[in-house]
Amino acid sequence: MYSIRQEQIREYIEEKNIVTIKELCELFPEVSLMTIHRDLDALEKNGSIIKFRGGAKSVRLTGDPEFNVRMRENNAGKVAMAKKAMELIQPHSAVFLDASTTNLSLVKNMPDININIFTTGPSIALELCRLHNPVVTLCCGTINRKNLALYGQNTLEMLEKINIDLAFIGVSGCSVDAGFTCGTEGDMLVKRLVISKARTSVVMCGQEKFNCLMPYTFANLSDVDYVITDAPAPDNFVRAAKENNVILL
Repeated sequence: MYSIRQEQIREYIEEKNIVTIKELCELFPEVSLMTIHRDLDALEKNGSIIKFRGGAKSVRLTGDPEFNVRMRENNAGKVAMAKKAMELIQPHSAVFLDASTTNLSLVKNMPDININIFTTGPSIALELCRLHNPVVTLCCGTINRKNLALYGQNTLEMLEKINIDLAFIGVSGCSVDAGFTCGTEGDMLVKRLVISKARTSVVMCGQEKFNCLMPYTFANLSDVDYVITDAPAPDNFVRAAKENNVILL
């Protein structure tokens, strides 16, 4: 019975890619939380899964998809979110854009206005070079070749010195229980710091990201001011957003 349950857990994780401990407890209500943890420890020991705080993921899943893959996903939705985001941007403000492909879509549609833009995305900085009026600052740091984002201690130290009026943050996963999640610790630290410093924080979340889960939570609903989506959010998310005074656009 013990090995059968472990195999069922392994298959479930392979199918879902990432699961929470809460999901597994609901899937196997006849066993205790500690038993679920022991099962995951055994599966991780033999290389079947990767365990992280609050959940586990398939060994096939190594974080966010590569930048070029994400560039081909939900382009119409990204344009729709970019148009909503532009309504929040005021001239002469200090705006932070992370390296998400949704923010790349935003700058591709940005008018030539006087604005200070800080970004951890080299692709975003290069795209902004077509404009004459924005002052563009590319944060220093180590580049993640997979998602083309800058991260590391130098990045964090630079961001600590910046006053941010408005921050636009992309997500890899979003749920009421887990909050806003991403695929790497480096991204998590950058996003978390920026949200703590920004006067107004905006999360950009395409419909495909709802109820997805990645290993690192960088914020909860109570930490942000706006969530921009390209389609109506799930009912439970709408209720939670209202409870936390978050505006959905």
